[in-house]
Amino acid sequence: MRISKNAWREIGLMTLGDIIMVAGIYFFKYPNHFSTGGVSGISVVLAHYFPSMTPGTVGLIVNLVLLGIGYLLLGKSFGIKTAYVTLLQAGLLRLLEIVYPMTAPMTDQPMLELAFAVSLPAIGSAMLFNINASSGGTDIVAMVMRKHTSLDIGKALMASDLLITLMAWVAFGPTTGLYSILGLVTKSLLVDMVLENIHTHKCFHIITAHPEEIEAFITGELHRGATRIHGEGVYTHDGREVLLTVVNRRQAVMLRRHARTVDPGAFLIITNSSEIIGKGFRGLD
Repeated sequence: MRISKNAWREIGLMTLGDIIMVAGIYFFKYPNHFSTGGVSGISVVLAHYFPSMTPGTVGLIVNLVLLGIGYLLLGKSFGIKTAYVTLLQAGLLRLLEIVYPMTAPMTDQPMLELAFAVSLPAIGSAMLFNINASSGGTDIVAMVMRKHTSLDIGKALMASDLLITLMAWVAFGPTTGLYSILGLVTKSLLVDMVLENIHTHKCFHIITAHPEEIEAFITGELHRGATRIHGEGVYTHDGREVLLTVVNRRQAVMLRRHARTVDPGAFLIITNSSEIIGKGFRGLD
């Protein structure tokens, strides 16, 4: 069976997102006993009480259980993607435990370590959520909650991870507990911010006396559609055409430059939008 170009792209994004997450978990979260929720947080706590078990082993067992739940409730596609990410993550963590064992934090700056322990997994999680996958664990719980409730993904993660974070307080004391709570809140906010940043497009309203050349550039060079609306200046009552189109950030730079070159007197209104629904963007469901 031939794998499509889009499937290879998703595999690449899942792999990259997983590697980013593993870097934050192994090098910064595990050595400091930060438990910002998720299976990695459970692993930190249980490894404290059961020294014979490595965090990677605990994480794999819990992930397999939750993976079955996600497969049943979220569909076959989600299950396949998450299975790949879960097994890859477990393999990478185990490999690092063998080739680069860490018995102490990398630095003596806990706030600096917390920043990386939170930001790297948050970026990786957002990349996975964007293609309807996850790293397994409580990410599955969060996606189930998002599907069946009105909670956004950040709040869903916070709700599912809060108890795990509080366990770190009991296991490692108030200092580590407070760092973990701070990390949980920050992670939840970062996931939403990264997701919104990924989805952001530029919405253009171009008021111009030369719409044809700009339309040709939009359709021919940018391969986007546009809507033309007839307008009239309030003061001069001169007729003007208003072009409405939505493009990505790279295309926005090109369109802005071209519009100003074609019509130096053009009036451009450019806004950000992360909710574009329709052909060429997101579906209606």
